[in-house]
Amino acid sequence: MLENKFKNYLLLHFIVFIWGFTAILGKLISIESIPLVWYRMAIGVLFITVYFIVKKRSFKITSKAALSFLISGIIIAVHWITFFEAIKVSNISIALVTMSTGAFFASLIEPIFFKRKINPIEILLGFLVIVGLYIIFNLESKYTMGIIYALISAALSALFAVLNGLFVKKYEADIISLYQLLFGVLGVTLFLGVSGEFTPSFFQLKATDWWYLIILGSICTAYAFISSVKVMKYLTPYTVMLTINLEPIYAIILALIIFKEDEQMDLTFYLGAFIVLFVVLLNGLLKNSSKIKKKLQR
Repeated sequence: MLENKFKNYLLLHFIVFIWGFTAILGKLISIESIPLVWYRMAIGVLFITVYFIVKKRSFKITSKAALSFLISGIIIAVHWITFFEAIKVSNISIALVTMSTGAFFASLIEPIFFKRKINPIEILLGFLVIVGLYIIFNLESKYTMGIIYALISAALSALFAVLNGLFVKKYEADIISLYQLLFGVLGVTLFLGVSGEFTPSFFQLKATDWWYLIILGSICTAYAFISSVKVMKYLTPYTVMLTINLEPIYAIILALIIFKEDEQMDLTFYLGAFIVLFVVLLNGLLKNSSKIKKKLQR
């Protein structure tokens, strides 16, 4: 049993590493953010559909579920578009550190949906995150648009996570993912169709872009999702959450190795980044300790 947990813990780190590599691919792929997300979601749908067929899973859902997945699918599409746009107009380090504010946004959004009081400690930690971002913003003002796009993406990511927290109580995780990706890509398709973007040149990509997109849609989207669901059967939610917080660190290290000078920042940036990431980690530790106290009191 312990060996099985250790294997899944290593697998979880690999999945988080893959998610961190998503940012690298976003920088490497030459096409704009909206077409990039269209390809990512379309390829993801294709691979998860194959998974469903192989596993002989049912595709049937109710109309109520379809409406829920439609809304959340559009949210995840816009989240990814703003995420990749943040990377393209700034750099990976700026985008990933700013994206860590998702925990703060979740602390504001979650009480609305789960009908609980706002935790003052979470607000205090959110304020510390803002201090860290202010340090980064003040010194790296040339990346203003990247920070704004990343903040929007982080807020949408938090909303998406909270909604999925509700959906997962009613529906299977792979069903949720399949239809969110499907409705997301349909929403982006509609936008591209109305704006007249579907021209022959839309499908004329560089060979390297095709390879990167296939990796992004298959390994970083379909495979990572299915594997993460399996991992959660063996590891506690706290372990999963704490490990996922390492994603910005993995991505920044990868970016420094691959892009070198383009990702090297001022020393004060790393101070701001440290504050943001430390607060995210502290938030997870505090939540876990409060859960332990509640269990002991029962």
